[in-house]
Amino acid sequence: MLKLIIGIIHIVAAVTMVGLVLLHSGKGGGVSDMFGGSASSTAAGSTVAEKNLNRITVVAATTFAFTTVSLGLLLA
Repeated sequence: MLKLIIGIIHIVAAVTMVGLVLLHSGKGGGVSDMFGGSASSTAAGSTVAEKNLNRITVVAATTFAFTTVSLGLLLA
């Protein structure tokens, strides 16, 4: 039962990580510039929304790392 719960949390954390990383603005010269990201990235600085997005991403990454280690120990 514990493996199932941690597995579900792991999958949710993984999908959340993908979504959050895709929401981040590009640092220049990449895929984000292809879709018009260059115009908004020059005008936008380090806003509150970006800082909160960074914090949420760190929480999701920490959760993902914790569940990865937990599943590794449980399945070993």
